[in-house]
Amino acid sequence: MNSNRNLISGDRRWIVQIRQTIDEDLEEDDIDIPASIFKIPPSLVSTKPDCYIPQQVALGPYHHWRPELYEMERYKISAAKRYRKQLQNGGLKFEQIVDQLAGFEQRIRACYHRFLDFDCETLAWMMALDVSFLIGFLDAYAIEKGSLTRSTSTMSRLDDFPCRRFVHDGILRDIVMLENQIPSFLLEKMLEFQFHCLESAKKSITSMLVGFCKEISPIRVTDVSKILDCTHLLGFLYHMIVDHKIQEQCYETIDQENQETQHKFKGIINGVQRFLERLKLSEPVKLIGKFGRSIVLNIPVVRIFKDHVFKEDKRVLDVGQCDCVSPLTEEISIPSVTDLSKAGFQFSPSSGGIFTIGFDETASVFFLPVLSLDVNTDVVLRNLIAYEVCNMSGPLVLARFTELMNGIIDTKEDARLLREKGIMVNRLKNDEEVAKLWNGMSKSVRLTKVPFLDKVIEDVNKSYERRLRVKIGKLMKVYVFESWQFLVFLAVVMLLFLMSLEVFSSVCRFILMFFMRTIF
Repeated sequence: MNSNRNLISGDRRWIVQIRQTIDEDLEEDDIDIPASIFKIPPSLVSTKPDCYIPQQVALGPYHHWRPELYEMERYKISAAKRYRKQLQNGGLKFEQIVDQLAGFEQRIRACYHRFLDFDCETLAWMMALDVSFLIGFLDAYAIEKGSLTRSTSTMSRLDDFPCRRFVHDGILRDIVMLENQIPSFLLEKMLEFQFHCLESAKKSITSMLVGFCKEISPIRVTDVSKILDCTHLLGFLYHMIVDHKIQEQCYETIDQENQETQHKFKGIINGVQRFLERLKLSEPVKLIGKFGRSIVLNIPVVRIFKDHVFKEDKRVLDVGQCDCVSPLTEEISIPSVTDLSKAGFQFSPSSGGIFTIGFDETASVFFLPVLSLDVNTDVVLRNLIAYEVCNMSGPLVLARFTELMNGIIDTKEDARLLREKGIMVNRLKNDEEVAKLWNGMSKSVRLTKVPFLDKVIEDVNKSYERRLRVKIGKLMKVYVFESWQFLVFLAVVMLLFLMSLEVFSSVCRFILMFFMRTIF
């Protein structure tokens, strides 16, 4: 009975929200807001659910009603009380802030990809509590506060938990999850109410985000001077790592390649069409046209062409029509760090982020960015890739980078070599954990082309294939190690031949001695 009443009230609330949304006169800025907080596709979540589903705290509407996360509600309320004390100095009440946030209802809903089954008042109170908690957590990471107070200021508010450090890391991981994001304009509005100045609010939120992202980013970023108008914290972290200007260059390069390919393909098609038109007017074709279709199709050459080509086209068409199968990213074809080292390659840390990856063919030096790996890296990278997959329509730069690392790191020996070269700062248990991290990173991600990364991969492969040691190793592998069955067969044949030769020589010797006895 209760469930029916809840269903009816939920349906009624949905009707009210739809009616208000249609009838309200929205500003153009609210209409053009693209969704930026997505529910992660099941194909990604299934690979490692704990990395995508919050475990400690729910921020925003997607996981608000999960009962196992209610324990953090009292800490949200404590954060709201601290925020209220700061507001009282300016004569504002917390209820007034909630009323102000309710005015941004449609803008808040536009940021989320899913329909939010909350009324306006519930949504406003939820956002006010979550933003208060998030500001209190990020405040310790503000650049001007320094790093000495971060370990104590954030954990001092979690005194009730027996393992505060563990809980702190869990909250940190939950904050960077895509489904747990809060629109950044809400943080800016809350700080504006606190400081009574928009410029101070922007400066404060930028300081918090830059400090937090530098602390948690697995890829060292040197240029953080640019202020990006990002929709939420995870988007800010992504654009600190992936420069949007260089990403635009990737778009332009791919567009040029597609245009060149289309131009070449169009030229081939036009040439084939002209040839077919001339062929159609020739006498042999006209003569063949007089025969029946069945006779022509029974010609051996035509039958083979029909059976193989058209069946193959049908198979490809059937696969293309199956929307339920999501393409899996394949491991990049590139030698591992160990194989490259044995072939004489050197590894050196580059000065910046992933766009500084390069290869010096003359010196055989492979440049890679410095990576800092800890217990949070797996969650951070996976959600950055999820954000890239859901939000970006062009090249998946970060996903391609993780595939490159997956390609060159196969074992703990590969991870050890990169650690010794200063490319990876390992704060995990051991090098084997690093190899596991990269080998299972980007599953169920669509294939993509990233020109500058693909060029490096191509140059490394070409240089590796030209090495004499590699060529000899491949010959040994093909003709020796992979041909052991043939070698065993050859050895058996030789053994049988030698045994037959020995029997034959014994018989000949016996016959010779028999004749010598009969003669003498």
